[in-house]
Amino acid sequence: MALNRRYFLFLVGASAGAFVLDACASAENSQNPSSTITAATPKPTTASSRGAIQLPALPYAFNALEPHIDTATMRFHHDKHHATYVKNLNTALDKYPQLKSRTVEDLLRNLNSVPQDIRTTVRNNGGGHVNHSMFWRIMKPKGGGAPTGAIATAIKQNFGSFAEFKKQFNEAGSKRFGSGWVWLARNPNGKLEIMSTANQDTPLMEGKYPIMGNDVWEHAYYLKYQNRRADYLNSWWNVVNWDEINRRYAIAQKV
Repeated sequence: MALNRRYFLFLVGASAGAFVLDACASAENSQNPSSTITAATPKPTTASSRGAIQLPALPYAFNALEPHIDTATMRFHHDKHHATYVKNLNTALDKYPQLKSRTVEDLLRNLNSVPQDIRTTVRNNGGGHVNHSMFWRIMKPKGGGAPTGAIATAIKQNFGSFAEFKKQFNEAGSKRFGSGWVWLARNPNGKLEIMSTANQDTPLMEGKYPIMGNDVWEHAYYLKYQNRRADYLNSWWNVVNWDEINRRYAIAQKV
């Protein structure tokens, strides 16, 4: 009887230990960005197939863009700010399930078709989701340098040189008052232009296609650069992913 009791206690202890180990492993995997790295090309964001818009995983680890963008900023920016946009967007769309069959990009292009009571929420949080989903992918570890491929030719044709383009892009980002973005976009006439938008507005709302953009909200740089936005803008070019930007430029020529 005593032997059976000891054996029973051993089994209970072993089961509890296995449960704890499994829970720890699951928590570690969910917190380790390298475990969620994906190279898949993102598709237009729609909630119809999965029931809700999903927060995309970073395509690299939180510390991968050091020293230009610090680990803490990347963690808060992705896990807190972007996650909040996704949560708020899903809450708004739950009120009108028929909208879930449309991409977020389409909703932003046609905001007047969105019910008025959720229009501002979709504008702010849908824009935040689409903008950041692009932002993570147009950066990469050991990126930067001069552009290559078709985008390099287009920049030279539209701005004279990469140096001039970079100068104008940084100036537009520095002059954006308050929070917003600076963009390279393709307008309906096929011309590339540098533009800036407030808050989470996107060039999509003006019938233009965002090829690349830099986030100049303070939460994107303040932990490392404080009020030195110009320093952040200059440093950001060291993580630019020209391969992804070329991919987006090819898409821009078809829309």
